[in-house]
Amino acid sequence: MNCSDAHAVLAANALLSADLRGIDSHGIARLSGYVRLWEVKRVNATPAIKIVHETPSTAVLDGDQGLGLVIAQEAMKIAIAKAEKVGTGWVSVQNSNHFGIAGYHAMLALEHNMIGVAMTNASPLVAPTFSIDKMLGTNPIAVAAPAGSQPPFVADLATTTAANGKLEILQRKNEETPAGWVQDQSGHSTTDAHILKKGGALLPLGSDREHGSHKGYALGAMVDLFSALLSGANYAPWVPPFPAYVPMPAQQPGKGIGHFIGAIRIDAFRPADEFKKDMDHWIEGFRNARPMEGHYQVLVPGDPERIAEQERLQDGISLHEEVVKDLHELGARFDLPFE
Repeated sequence: MNCSDAHAVLAANALLSADLRGIDSHGIARLSGYVRLWEVKRVNATPAIKIVHETPSTAVLDGDQGLGLVIAQEAMKIAIAKAEKVGTGWVSVQNSNHFGIAGYHAMLALEHNMIGVAMTNASPLVAPTFSIDKMLGTNPIAVAAPAGSQPPFVADLATTTAANGKLEILQRKNEETPAGWVQDQSGHSTTDAHILKKGGALLPLGSDREHGSHKGYALGAMVDLFSALLSGANYAPWVPPFPAYVPMPAQQPGKGIGHFIGAIRIDAFRPADEFKKDMDHWIEGFRNARPMEGHYQVLVPGDPERIAEQERLQDGISLHEEVVKDLHELGARFDLPFE
């Protein structure tokens, strides 16, 4: 796509991290989607990324329509530099694109003895509680915190009952969704994995009002506020859709997709060694919590992904046949061998 070598490596690392951590929906399976966005001139492969406003602890970054995979990493780099100077750094991003898994960007702060925060708004696929209109994205939130002898705490979650990528995996397998993931165009519950193409919507975390969907709706709205309303990006139903074939909204109040990236220096609050010692104690406490019958151990956020990474580094990453087909087609289009 004519990305610089540096940007290509940053983007590839982010995608591979998703596959290694078992989040197949946001790994190499997304590559063809980014290429299609570039082909319709919605991704700028050579962006002039720049800070358009800043204070000692904050900044607004204009991504110039670049790959979100790259722009979010640049934003975290700025947040870390600010945190090193004044204790915390917060960067709200405008004019970006889909940035892959939020957890990858949050984890970049760990090696600096910092807590990392990453969130983004996304394509409007989610109906707020009591609505049939798609007004929000899956709008994920990720927080990564270092520990001492224990692996880091890494929470990375969509504010919907399930991320759209999981829906796409079911579509490839021609399988139905569990109950509570989606609704049809009239607002009724359905298990049709293809329902978004028929006017349906994803549901906020909690599935329905009785199970707390109003809380998932509120969490998704908070992500929109931090990612877009602070930065000047598009928000709510005006966020650019990820599929290149979906038309852009007729009127856009802002620029591109928005992210919100933060770095918190632990020793701005207390000695880092003391914090990490307490994190170890906290994590060990949850690991030692009594599991219910039929379960081996209580997991800590980040455990499933860490276990998947260990297994896949040893055994390799299994790719769905549709993803392999996409890679063959991309290889042929760009004259790059794929075996």
